Amino acid sequence: MDTWKQRNSRIRPCPCFSLPATGVLDSDSCPPPSPQRPDQELTCSWGHRPRSALDRAEAMAPPPPPPLAASTPLLHGEFGSYPARGSRLALTLTPQALHIQRLRPKPEARPRGGLVPLAEVSGCCTLRSRNPSDAAAYFCIYTYPQGRRGGRRRAARTFRADGAAAYEENRAEAQRWATALMCLLRGLPLPGDREITPELLPRPPRLLLLVNPYGGRGLAWQWCKNHVLPMISEAGLSFNLIQTERQNHARELVQGLSLSEWDGIVTVSGDGLLFEVLNGLLDRPDWEEAVKTPVGILPCGSGNALAGAVNQHGGFEPALGVDLLLNCSLLLCRGGSRPLDLLSVTLASGSRCFSFLSVAWGFVSDVDIQSERFRALGSARFTLGTVLGLATLHTYRGRLSYLPAAVEPASPTPAHGLPRAKSELTLAPAPAPAPPVAHSPLHRSVSDLPLPLPQPALASPGSPEPLPILSLNGGGPELVGDWGGAGDAPLSPDPLLPSPPSSPKALLSPITEGVPEMPASSGLPPPTPDALGAISTGGPPDHLLPPLGTPLPPGWVTLEGDFVLMLAISPSHLGADLVAAPHARFDDGLLHLCWVRGGISRAALLRLFLAMERGSHFSLGCPQLGYAAARAFRLEPLTPRGVLTVDGEQVEYGPLQAQVHPGLGTLLTGPPGRAGQDP
Repeated sequence: MDTWKQRNSRIRPCPCFSLPATGVLDSDSCPPPSPQRPDQELTCSWGHRPRSALDRAEAMAPPPPPPLAASTPLLHGEFGSYPARGSRLALTLTPQALHIQRLRPKPEARPRGGLVPLAEVSGCCTLRSRNPSDAAAYFCIYTYPQGRRGGRRRAARTFRADGAAAYEENRAEAQRWATALMCLLRGLPLPGDREITPELLPRPPRLLLLVNPYGGRGLAWQWCKNHVLPMISEAGLSFNLIQTERQNHARELVQGLSLSEWDGIVTVSGDGLLFEVLNGLLDRPDWEEAVKTPVGILPCGSGNALAGAVNQHGGFEPALGVDLLLNCSLLLCRGGSRPLDLLSVTLASGSRCFSFLSVAWGFVSDVDIQSERFRALGSARFTLGTVLGLATLHTYRGRLSYLPAAVEPASPTPAHGLPRAKSELTLAPAPAPAPPVAHSPLHRSVSDLPLPLPQPALASPGSPEPLPILSLNGGGPELVGDWGGAGDAPLSPDPLLPSPPSSPKALLSPITEGVPEMPASSGLPPPTPDALGAISTGGPPDHLLPPLGTPLPPGWVTLEGDFVLMLAISPSHLGADLVAAPHARFDDGLLHLCWVRGGISRAALLRLFLAMERGSHFSLGCPQLGYAAARAFRLEPLTPRGVLTVDGEQVEYGPLQAQVHPGLGTLLTGPPGRAGQDP
């Protein structure tokens, strides 16, 4: 048998490799190799493909484009296909994609599925044949490519490592590729001076998933089972899941958690459940540490505003429904977080809550609350609510005061230009470390423990224990489907790492199969003014705000008059498809104030909201639309009746004030895409 060095000398991938438009690999006639970064390793696999096959592939390739960092090859080698059909494939892994080129029986000039962007990959695993005489090892990648109509569908690609006679050598090669892929997916550097081995991977992140089964149209639990749990299992993430049973249940749960056991808390619902989680963390005696716990959101509700901002930050096209859920799940699997600005909102009674999204008064809050009776329609409830709100358009008299930001926000693009509202503005007069929190039992929970569900068992590679027995997008990861075919011996998972010592599981109890009985109404009861619960005693002090009812300090700006709406928003999105502040970022330290004065026609207001779907409403030149970037604000309604909301939850009506606390929380966002890069 040839030595590794001899094989390596015959297959020498060029460091400036870039797959041309035809998808054919050109490995000769390359410019001098560019310097290799220390976090990259250029290495070669067991490729014994005949030189003639390589020559045929090269002959069909056009000249390579100029070298790019994103196209630098990290691994390159030849593999068999699975199920076995006699095909041989050349795989090249770059920081951004896996390139697949068929070598035999005939190289493809325009390969189908020859480029797999890592942004569409949820995870990978290593496998072995159940046939004891098969010395090959296998690795499988799970992808969610977009179809021609934009929707994502799950696909599994399995490759056969068979370049050596001994199984252990082939297994090491399959593990090397799987480890490199997982490192890239999780943003971990690859070593430049040592072998790529599974020991490079840290322990699987452990997530607490909180699911509101009544979210959106009551499909949250079904979507979670069919889409979320399979994908995070493929990614090798460890989790526990709890279904919430009532309003403020999540708030109570996080107040008693031992947070050191979790790497993140993820809500599977709309924006309301995350509101409960954040306020529960800030209610704890150890709130200063607790609020640093990364939180994430997987959208299964009606509004899904924060998920829309996460989707944009990740570089994905705008999406709704299951497509938005899959996009956000992919980003969660990749890992990565950003600081999250939070607003502390003080209400007329003196109670205080924390907001990650918005404070609304007027048209926006009216639509949000009055459309609750249409919750069974999902996100369409807001469309119907907007139509009804336009038919009965109200104006509200009030006083809006704000502390302007010391620095201007990031300049929006020309299409997102902001109105200059300064001409109409007038000046107004002028804790000790807490003891550890006791761990409370988690009830009605499901985790990556063996569960008594009626599907065949599947173990997760890289996870400390077997994963839930689940259905993947309606067609479970059965060995005959993903890892087997006609005439082929089925495959079984081959963990990358040995299982670590298991932690005590006495606090966990499996959930009963299926979703709990739904109440007679579709969804939770409408929000009430006391839905926010008890007064929040934690959180940082509001050093920019004087007490409500006292004069404001110098430097504040005041507007008084008739308003159709007032919106104070922190992230970019007001809904999954409504970009209210297109230039906003999660951690810009700003409140983005938008208001519409009285006198606007129904047609003009409708045009504003239609343009908001593209984030271009500020470019319409509407004279009633105003904007200001602020650090704090005070709103004093002068109309006796109205609706105020904080993150879509109705609160007591009356004067309120709020200030931004920059980077107080941490949001699981995944890696930024081009649209999510900082300016």
